[in-house]
Amino acid sequence: MSARGRAESPAGRPALQADPIDAPRIRGRLRHRISPLTRRILAVNVLALGLLGLGLLYLGDYRQSLIDAQLDALATQGEISAAAISEGAVFEGPGEPPIIVPDLGRPMLRHLVEPTHARARLFNPNGVMIGDSRWVEGPSDSVIVEELPPPPEAKGLLARIATAAGNWLRSLMPASTDYPPYIDYVAPTAEDLPEVEAALRGEHARIIRRDRQSGDLYLSVAVPIQRYREVLGAVVFTAEGREIEHAIARLRLTIVKVFLSVLALTVLLSIYLAGTIARPIRRLAVAAERVRHALGRQVEIPDLTSRRDEIGELSAALREMTAALQRRIDAIEHFAADVAHEIKNPLTSLKSAVETVTRVTDPEKQRRLLAVVVEDVARLDRLITDISNASRLDAEMGRMEVEPVSIADMLQALADLNEATRKESAPRIELTLLPDTPKNGLMVEGIESRLGQVFSNLIANAISFSPPGGTIRIRAERAQSSIVVFVEDDGPGIPESKLEAIFDRFYSERPAGEKFGTHSGLGLSISKQIVEAHQGTIRAGNRRDSEGRVIGARFIVRLPAA
Repeated sequence: MSARGRAESPAGRPALQADPIDAPRIRGRLRHRISPLTRRILAVNVLALGLLGLGLLYLGDYRQSLIDAQLDALATQGEISAAAISEGAVFEGPGEPPIIVPDLGRPMLRHLVEPTHARARLFNPNGVMIGDSRWVEGPSDSVIVEELPPPPEAKGLLARIATAAGNWLRSLMPASTDYPPYIDYVAPTAEDLPEVEAALRGEHARIIRRDRQSGDLYLSVAVPIQRYREVLGAVVFTAEGREIEHAIARLRLTIVKVFLSVLALTVLLSIYLAGTIARPIRRLAVAAERVRHALGRQVEIPDLTSRRDEIGELSAALREMTAALQRRIDAIEHFAADVAHEIKNPLTSLKSAVETVTRVTDPEKQRRLLAVVVEDVARLDRLITDISNASRLDAEMGRMEVEPVSIADMLQALADLNEATRKESAPRIELTLLPDTPKNGLMVEGIESRLGQVFSNLIANAISFSPPGGTIRIRAERAQSSIVVFVEDDGPGIPESKLEAIFDRFYSERPAGEKFGTHSGLGLSISKQIVEAHQGTIRAGNRRDSEGRVIGARFIVRLPAA
């Protein structure tokens, strides 16, 4: 057969050489104290949380809701006070229109407004102010009661941060309302206060003003004082918006505290998440770099397959890739050593013949020596051709596209070709496709030319070992999800100790009488390589009779069915 075992040749393994240009650059990338991936994860998480926190600190709608609630409360107080004054501070003489008695209305107004900390003012129908909750008795009284603002609270760092952030956001937003300025008149009239004019017309009026110096808001509500739908005057309630700002400040401080707590938790979780991603990836990158620049085979890729995630899949892929690369390097090294060993024999013979022919004068001996030279050159040419084909096989298998291939048609074509070209005493081929298996059922996905090369090698191998007039039996069948092909001959069989070795490169055990050097010993090795590239298997065995004697060799090829 063309390949039935060989002796292993010692071969040194050249060390992998480091790349002096790329290595420092890669090591520099791997030495970041904080990986770029960690920074990106932190930036994305913190940016999203920061935008949310800033949005919450704006509180524009919340501020407006507090203003509306304060105005509603002032309106309710105004209606209660107007109703009380219309009932208890109005004098109506016989035949005279009802009027508000200032001396009765002022104390009543002051007592009604006292619990609310608001300022209340009373106007007669002419628009003249006749009462103010700040007066003790009347406008001529020298004592005016005015509630002083509370002492400023000492703000902590978080409160100052919250206030500054809120003011900055408010400055970025376009002002939704341009409030009129607040002026604290000593004795205002209806002309100074538009809401009083509206109340004296029988309408409820609200207005918001802003102090230009302090920026504080002042909320005013004017309510008409009526009896039997006749307007007797107006009462105006005014409250400062300081409590609104305090409420907003407290809420902002709470938001800042929650935000900082969530931010700290987010940063910690982001660092943990980045660590579970970046750290294993860095370990894999460092290991890959060491594999690239290592001088031996001792470096391995970390096994992270227990993670059962994408990084675990990456670790498994890198480990498999590294193992395949090392196997390929080993195979190349062994192949180079084998090639050197196989080429050395004909070169030695050629050198000896050439050296001898120059010293021999006998023409007959010179002719025989020249014939040896021609045979050695032909053997070298055949050997180099087979080596070249074997070395290109992997690259060709990777580039060529697979397609559906009919094993039945292929075997039938090979049998017909052998029948058309065989000599009279040559073995015959007996092809069997099982009756219960239609031809279109023997389909595989593969490269037709390469699969044809496998079966051609097996048939040629069987022919060379079969006796004259013998029979080569080829049987193809479908076994579940596989296509199985048997190639059997009537030759001497294969030694049991060589059933695996016959697929080694350059092993050659030829039939008796065959001329030495006519085969390179690569046929079965190439066939095994092709079959395994198609995810199949090939193995060798012997046929035996009923008494257990070897009556021929058998090769079994199993390929995945299409």
